[in-house]
Amino acid sequence: AGIAGVDVSAIETILLWNSQVHRVPVNAQGPLGNGLSALLLGRSSITLQGIFALPGVIDADYTGRIYAMIWTLSPPVSIQEGSRIAQLVPFKANVPCKVNQQRGNAGFGSMGLEAQIMWSMEINKTKPSISVELQNAKNRPEKIKLQALVDTGADVTVLS
Repeated sequence: AGIAGVDVSAIETILLWNSQVHRVPVNAQGPLGNGLSALLLGRSSITLQGIFALPGVIDADYTGRIYAMIWTLSPPVSIQEGSRIAQLVPFKANVPCKVNQQRGNAGFGSMGLEAQIMWSMEINKTKPSISVELQNAKNRPEKIKLQALVDTGADVTVLS
């Protein structure tokens, strides 16, 4: 018997100025020890205040600062430094590794595929087209605007 999770607190004051998800650093860092992974879950007390911590998984081989993903429906909301906003619920993972790859301190999708962009659009009687602006700060031109006809039967669209 005992507690199921360990509370974690915000290590800085954060203003949630819109209803987007914000990364809030907490007073925990990986690895958690003893080969443990953890679920990062919101505390019920912040949910009652209209602040939501989105659930996340902290892998046993993660070595960086842990962040809670926080959002609110009623901005602006201030989360004060030291506020207990989430809890880590440890568990022993029993999933076999397919590759021998260490995560290190990279998080939020670091083990996934390269970035992918998915467009959605309203279907109507006109030809399906999309206006796109691509930005690249390292090369010229920095911005390029494209107007493209979308092939609704294609799996992949290539821009060059």
